[in-house]
Amino acid sequence: MTTGGLDGDGPAVDDDAARRRPRAVYGLGDEPDPRFSMANERTALAWVRTSLALVAGGVGLTSVARLADLPRLVDVAAAGMCVLGGWLAVSAVLGWRRKEVALRTGRPLPAPVALPWLAGGVVVCAAALGVLVLVRV
Repeated sequence: MTTGGLDGDGPAVDDDAARRRPRAVYGLGDEPDPRFSMANERTALAWVRTSLALVAGGVGLTSVARLADLPRLVDVAAAGMCVLGGWLAVSAVLGWRRKEVALRTGRPLPAPVALPWLAGGVVVCAAALGVLVLVRV
């Protein structure tokens, strides 16, 4: 439903748009092409799926470590994966917000923040587990 505009009492305002949350994002600038907003949302959801996979991998790794009586280093790597997954979920939402604001205000899209940290975390966990495998063989 829209109010105003038709009888000359001001610009048309979409009631649904006024209720959209978060207002700090949707209250800025102009409405971008929906394809770009949807692509931004799909990317954020992909990051959230990746974060969930990291948490699930960490939980699975620590469960296997308990069953196989593996050293505590495995639990440390598993905890690191869980923490990295939680951080990545937060980073996905914040990255979605930064990109959506950039789309709405006509600014260039910001560089990805999570990607180098995620790659570094995966390398550290893989190296720790690789060292464990080499030491146990």
